[in-house]
Amino acid sequence: MNNSPSHHNPEISATELKQRLQNAENLFLLDVREPVEYHTYNIGGINIPLSKLAESLSNISQHQGDEIVLVCQAGLRSKTAQSILLENGYTQARNLTGGLLALRKLQQ
Repeated sequence: MNNSPSHHNPEISATELKQRLQNAENLFLLDVREPVEYHTYNIGGINIPLSKLAESLSNISQHQGDEIVLVCQAGLRSKTAQSILLENGYTQARNLTGGLLALRKLQQ
């Protein structure tokens, strides 16, 4: 079993995420912004607003042991979402550092 810190790193950088998306990795992305924000710009994944996350966990329960990348605009809401998931046994929940803003900077 690999217990290196990187394996359980609670953060994922925009650089790492961009690389993994380019490699067409099958990542489980959870966007916790409001639907209007999600529909304006997103990188895929499913959209469950932070305000509804706690009551919607049953919708993603099949991913409890999987790596889940949490996404929001600047990385603050996704950090809160990460706490909710970790408290509910989602051990591989990772927060996108800097959010979509950081990712979009890389794409300019």
